[in-house]
Order: sequence, then C-alpha cells, then structure tokens
Amino acid sequence: MTDARKIAVVASNGRTGQLIVKEAVARGFDVTGFARSANKSEAQHFVQKDIMDITADDLAGFEAVVDAFGAWTPETLPLHTTTSQHLADVLSGTQTRLLIVGGAGSLYVDPEHTTQLYETPDFPQEYVPTASAQADELAELRKRDDVRWTFVSPAGDFQADGERTGSYILAGEELTLNERGESVISYADFAIAMADEVESGDHVKERISVVRR
Repeated sequence: MTDARKIAVVASNGRTGQLIVKEAVARGFDVTGFARSANKSEAQHFVQKDIMDITADDLAGFEAVVDAFGAWTPETLPLHTTTSQHLADVLSGTQTRLLIVGGAGSLYVDPEHTTQLYETPDFPQEYVPTASAQADELAELRKRDDVRWTFVSPAGDFQADGERTGSYILAGEELTLNERGESVISYADFAIAMADEVESGDHVKERISVVRR
C-alpha cells in the first residue's frame, strides 16, 4: 500500500525540480529527491543516482513520481523520451502515478488538434528542437496503458524567476491565454499546479497545461 503523502521528484536539483520539492515539502509531503549530483533541494530524503539507473525498488511505495528532467543540447534531446520511458517501464503495472514536466511547444493551436505550437511560423526556431523532442516524448507516453502518467505543459512563456502568484488556469491540450492575452507561467506557480495535480489525481493518462490567471 502506498503512502498518500510520499512522493519522489526525479531531477530534483534542477530549477523546476527544486521548486516542486519546496512546494511539496511545504504541504507536508514526505519527499525523496533523485539526482546525479549532491542534493540541492529541500527534500527530506535523497538518492544520488542517474535517472537511467533508477529501479523498481527505488520507487516502491511512492504515491507519485514527478519527473522534472530536462535536456537542452542536440545530443541529449532524445533523453526526454528515453528517460521518461525508463521511468514508465519501472512503474509499469503499479498504482504509482508518473507526472512529467512537459513543454509548451507540443500544445495544439487548433480545435482539431492537427497543429502543434512548435510547428507554427512564429515559434522561435532556436526552441524547435527541444519542443519537438518533448512532443515525441508525449507521443510515446500516449501509447502506454500500463502506467498512470500525466504530462503537464507550462504556458508558452515559462519564467524561471517569475513571481509566485498562487493563481493559475488549468487547461488541456490547447494553448490557452489568460484575460490579458498572455500565455505565461512562473516556475513557482507551475510547482503549485504540479503539487495540486499530485493531490487531486484528476488527470490520469492525460496531458494538462497551466497558465497564469
């Protein structure tokens, strides 16, 4: 039986991972961080291990595993899919949820869901490879019925140093704008949304997105 307040955050030393840990700890979660280098987060427990070396024993007993892994260089971009599929394999057939920190580029810009944001002419070319890699990651997750996954996309403007407002709009597959016509979210507000999703468990085998209210 899993502990409803026990979660793991993989890649917990990254900027997003650290804020997700901080938010979860503040809410009373029992958090274990996983990262390759020494612990930089507020996690109460820590395992120093490469993501590809994480085993079923490592993740046994968690209610949820949050995957905050990110890759940015051409040679490492395929790791978005490789690492999340590894975690999915590890959690296959269990009740433990797998929540992925996704990207905005894979959000759809039309009701028919035929065009993704990164495929539009105005999308910054320098971000296309990362967005494409995360779109591939989501496509592979969609094929899996053996894992209780959720892919959480931030808004288009994902601000590392943005303020923590505590207020956001929960959206779905399509790029969503707030009342000011913005698609923006801070890392801190994204962490709130991620913790809310862990607590609610409302969107299993779905992609959701968040934007500042």
